[in-house]
Amino acid sequence: MLPAFNEDGELPDGIHQAPLQEVLNRFAVQNPQRIAIGLRLERIFAVVRATGHVRRFVVFGSFITDKDEPNDVDVFQIMENSFDPAVLDSGARRLFDHAAAQAQFGASVFWLRQLACFDGEEAAVEYWQVKRGGGSRGIIEIIAEKP
Repeated sequence: MLPAFNEDGELPDGIHQAPLQEVLNRFAVQNPQRIAIGLRLERIFAVVRATGHVRRFVVFGSFITDKDEPNDVDVFQIMENSFDPAVLDSGARRLFDHAAAQAQFGASVFWLRQLACFDGEEAAVEYWQVKRGGGSRGIIEIIAEKP
């Protein structure tokens, strides 16, 4: 279960794991903007999972805060070394091009292959807890639904 927001309206520091449905139930509610962003996240997650090469899928940024109307959803993915976006159809391939993903999916999408995680996968994921202006925030790693 995802923790309550801290006094800044963010998740407490750390990597909080949750199934996609729990994330949607918590953050894709309250108004049309949040619902629309939740649908974007659901679509992105489906496309990434369909590649068969995703190892870690992380959500960060204003969507997972108490901000009333976030602009988009921010996502970071670690893909297997064998992943090649060139073999994807053009729609899916756009998700692995930052500018195209912003235009088509309404999301800031970042990704690496495992081998590019120089200090390991955990360090690569932990990096996304750091805020632009300094300090840290909680992030969410989407995990498989429990049977």
